[in-house]
Amino acid sequence: MTDTTLAELSNLAVYSATAVLTLAMIAYTVYLARLAPLREQAQDAGTEPATVPGHRLVTAGASATTGTAGAGPEPAAAQPAGPAPQDEPLGARRAAGIGWSLTVLGTVLVVAGVALRAAEVHRWPLGNMYEFALVGAMFTLLAYVGWALRRDLRWLGLFVVGPVLLVLGAAIVIWYTEASQLLPSLRSVWLAIHVTVATMTVALFTIGASTGILYLIQDRVESGSLKAPGFMSRLPSARRLERLTYSVHVVAFPMWTFTVIAGAIWARQAWGSYWNWDPKEVWSFVIWVAYAAYLHARATTGWKRQNATWIALAGYGAVIFNFAVVNVFIVGMHSYSGL
Repeated sequence: MTDTTLAELSNLAVYSATAVLTLAMIAYTVYLARLAPLREQAQDAGTEPATVPGHRLVTAGASATTGTAGAGPEPAAAQPAGPAPQDEPLGARRAAGIGWSLTVLGTVLVVAGVALRAAEVHRWPLGNMYEFALVGAMFTLLAYVGWALRRDLRWLGLFVVGPVLLVLGAAIVIWYTEASQLLPSLRSVWLAIHVTVATMTVALFTIGASTGILYLIQDRVESGSLKAPGFMSRLPSARRLERLTYSVHVVAFPMWTFTVIAGAIWARQAWGSYWNWDPKEVWSFVIWVAYAAYLHARATTGWKRQNATWIALAGYGAVIFNFAVVNVFIVGMHSYSGL
């Protein structure tokens, strides 16, 4: 096939993925909406639902582990909800199944779009903003699908697919760039190593930001200081969400550390110095400091976990600024956006 044909097929795959993921987002929204009546019925009956998505059913006197880093056994009384799929309304189960199937299909289409783009440009597809966005969306979806194969994460689908759609939309409408050759300084094996790991890490940071926001909302709901939409009652407890958030960041932080170190090594080869105070380098270090502060605060006695989570969200704000602002509007040695 010619490069023109490959480009057309890649674009078609990305457009199709966007449409499919939009339908997946709608299906996940319907799933959460149809779970809300379970809570209302339980309140009318004077009881609470036994479980929420993402949890095992725990009987009185039993205990279960959360399966997250640093988490120990949690008493059954404190272990929130988790209805088995067969205990959910038929409409909710169908919506969740449709959402999951469409998410898998959308993931396949995004992977196809990235692979076809790579075949078109005859290199690793990480040479400009459009390609960064596609690969970032791909890794976010792959991380979610892979994680969801190990545990019930239907409740998280909306909060992963939504951000991915925003990125794909920006890639198509704002950041699209025709295929081009790499600048000489980018023609290195470190492109595949450094930028790939960075993009994978951003995917994990995105999932961690989603669970972190849900944790802060759920914590206020459980404390009675916030009346949230009905679907929040069907999500895991605040304690569970906080542990999931921490677990994601425990994996992501060493990967970002490697990204910064690999970038310094590549800079030494390309520009003759490990550190040049380039805006991209500075903001990468700011991100590293923010997430290091989060993990330190999370492990420090006396720090509220809500405050620690706010630090993690500040770190994600720095990630967004680094990607969407520094790459595009701030001129430096890393001005590779292609725009």
